[in-house]
Amino acid sequence: MSEPTATAGAVQRLWQAVIDGDEDRAAAIVHDALAQGVSQETLLLRVIAPVQERVGLAWAADRISVAQEHAATAINERVIASLAHHPGAGRPAPDRGRVTVACVDGEWHALPARLVAEVLALHGWRVDCLGARTPTPHLVAHLHLTDPDAVLLSGSIPTHLPTAHAAITACQAIGVPVLAGGSAFGPRGRYATALGADRWAADARAAVAVLAAGVPRPDASAIRHTVDDLPHLADQEYTLVARSRPQVVKQTLADLDHRFPAMRAYSGAQRERTAEDIAHIVDFLAAALYVDDPDLFTTFLTSTAGILMARGVPAHSLPAGLDALAGQLHDFPRALKMLDHGRTALTEVIARPAPGTHA
Repeated sequence: MSEPTATAGAVQRLWQAVIDGDEDRAAAIVHDALAQGVSQETLLLRVIAPVQERVGLAWAADRISVAQEHAATAINERVIASLAHHPGAGRPAPDRGRVTVACVDGEWHALPARLVAEVLALHGWRVDCLGARTPTPHLVAHLHLTDPDAVLLSGSIPTHLPTAHAAITACQAIGVPVLAGGSAFGPRGRYATALGADRWAADARAAVAVLAAGVPRPDASAIRHTVDDLPHLADQEYTLVARSRPQVVKQTLADLDHRFPAMRAYSGAQRERTAEDIAHIVDFLAAALYVDDPDLFTTFLTSTAGILMARGVPAHSLPAGLDALAGQLHDFPRALKMLDHGRTALTEVIARPAPGTHA
């Protein structure tokens, strides 16, 4: 059986195993494919990674529950660990150098970082994988102890970009270069570049290539301030919005009672969930202000609308929420422009016929 054929079959079988919550079967599927000659790297990137991506898409489409998504992710993580120590895996000696792989503080999605760490180990790197939510001070302390050739910083959620920026500058301040990766850093790594990362990699194989080419160490004596990378932050909009988040969320929720009458009949649980949604909107708006990119905010809004509609929840409350939020931020021109941009995009999404229907 060819490797592509074996891989395609393994993806479907592994998907069914993780959705069934059957860890033993999931591990057996991957181990059997390894015994059939499928390489460990292919199993990581062409079997486990696509299955995990499918898990996320299934949750967004409301085909699986949050509990199923968590269980499936946990199984994939344990399968990766079992594969790393399988007698047939055969890892090379770590003679390429040493790197640290870590998630941005606040980032719970550790599986992409784990995949990168495993692939780097397969290519002869000694890897310290620090996992999810690595506080920047602890990351820097680790770098002082190990003096790696580079830090690979992983992020999936754009709201963590300000924290990522702080981590990048802190690592560089002690002379360790930073290679950024993950969907948080935007299409083609645009935010990694904006935040001053030394390099960006789209995936694990790209990270291998970047490290193989060499990443020069930054000048630890150079003093760099946040506004040196992002001059627009001088207007203080990001800082003021981020600091006033609790008050903005509270007042926006109160204003929604008038703008969206249906909310008056909400239960306590529904109101709590609405408050959480507004908080997410404010967080993504703040992140968009930080990197000065309206598309970051718009992408979040349209994705959220799609998730709500997949769950049968009317997305019409979102534009009302943006209007209420605009009332709180009337003194912030960049924020207002982004809210207007998002409102236009939402109108188009909400007006679009659902699949299988006619306009």
